[in-house]
Amino acid sequence: MVEKGKIARRAGVVGLLTLLSRITGLVRDMAIAHAFGTRLAADAFFVAFRIPNLLRRLFAEGALTVSFVPVFTETFRRSREKAKELSDIAWTLMSLLLVVVSVVGISFSPLFVKLTAWGFGGQPEKFALTVTLTRVMFPYILLVSLAALAMGVLNSLKHFAVPASSSIFMNLGIIAGALGLSHWIRPPPLGLAIGVLLGGVLQLAVHFPLLGKFGFFPKFRWNLQEPGVLKIVGMMIPAAFGAAVYQFNVIVTTLLASFLPEGSVSYLWYADRIMEFPVGVWGIAMATVLLPSLSDHAAEKDYEALKGTFRYGLRMVFFLTIPAAGGLMVLAEPIVRLLLEHGHFSAVSTLHTSRALIFFAIGLPFISAVRVTSNGFYSLQDARAPVKTAVWAVVANLVLSLLLMEPIGHNGLALAISLSSTLNFLMQMALFRKKVGRLGLRAITGGILKTGLSTLGMMAVVRLLQGLYLPIHLWQQALTLFGLIAVGILTFLLFEWLLKGNEVREIGGILWKEHAR
Repeated sequence: MVEKGKIARRAGVVGLLTLLSRITGLVRDMAIAHAFGTRLAADAFFVAFRIPNLLRRLFAEGALTVSFVPVFTETFRRSREKAKELSDIAWTLMSLLLVVVSVVGISFSPLFVKLTAWGFGGQPEKFALTVTLTRVMFPYILLVSLAALAMGVLNSLKHFAVPASSSIFMNLGIIAGALGLSHWIRPPPLGLAIGVLLGGVLQLAVHFPLLGKFGFFPKFRWNLQEPGVLKIVGMMIPAAFGAAVYQFNVIVTTLLASFLPEGSVSYLWYADRIMEFPVGVWGIAMATVLLPSLSDHAAEKDYEALKGTFRYGLRMVFFLTIPAAGGLMVLAEPIVRLLLEHGHFSAVSTLHTSRALIFFAIGLPFISAVRVTSNGFYSLQDARAPVKTAVWAVVANLVLSLLLMEPIGHNGLALAISLSSTLNFLMQMALFRKKVGRLGLRAITGGILKTGLSTLGMMAVVRLLQGLYLPIHLWQQALTLFGLIAVGILTFLLFEWLLKGNEVREIGGILWKEHAR
């Protein structure tokens, strides 16, 4: 219970800061929507940003962090000096590797754009603009990957606040690009791309003071024979694919959406950004604080404690993301209208984006839960198992996308991602159970059933209230939406309490103890 309390409190800190980050991210997307809407320039920017963003998930969140934290934790438990040496070598190797990646990316940008948005080939102006923006933004992968390495060091030391807040600075840079630089630089999307680089610099720089405080400020050190480095490199290649399967699916979606009517890429982008709000606040927050704890148990070979922590993380992720998914489904249109419908973002854009959001929301709990199951494997320094499931998930997404995009357009692409993410989660659970033994899934499935019933009750109440009043002015829309969200949360908690859900009581107990201190 003591560890559960620590995990919950850490997740609360990360979740709160991630919430602030997501809020600035929404402001960022609102700024982009206001300046560019869903027109040619917006499609070009989103495709161009997808490419370094995918590599960010591959090299940074997808491979580096999940490979580095378990090995660094194991090394730190033996010797702080060896951990510092390992950190310095990792900084040196990643810096050199990512400089090469950036140069290659800039040189082959036309090829990357053609592969990720083949449909742009018949539109020379859009294709040329996308290539230019890709070249400008490619060095972002260097900046954000080094920031991820800094986050890995600090998270391993059980410091989560600064890493969780760093993406706020990234968003501020993009907002400056959308609302400021784009008015002074021609073509305007180029100012937005420069804002991405500015945000990357800020996101990296914010970690340096704390790294210095803990004695882990990076220094140049070269030693390819360090055993820890070899372990990290050995995990990174499979981890890059396994942990970034969702982003692979997004790239497939972008490629197929480029063949659909203009605006389809943007509808999916905006819907995905809104859907990632709860994923980041709850899914990523829980996965972030779980990895160091799971790695501690793995280093101690305490597998019962590891399974207990794993089970607790899954229960909490489902408890938080199932009602979030229900809320997004029932409130999709008013959410999109309030956040995005201004400037060049029209009512038609709202309609298409909100429909895509509903289909994305179906998979939200499983997209979040996969981050927990993947970290279970990575804590055991097993990066191969997630690859096996990722391959099948990518294949399933491609097949489902091709089957669904013709009858329901871009909505079919969103649904395909949700279904393939669910398949990925189920396969990972089966493999993890095979690896560590019985997981005690009865407690998890019982909690999911109660949470699902509470969510259905909440959705029914919110839908009923939503039909009673049609707000017209922006301030009325905002008050109505926030009121419905508040009612939804209270209704969900009431149903959970009546159904005697363990999760709501555990969280209540932790909050009560914090209040009593």
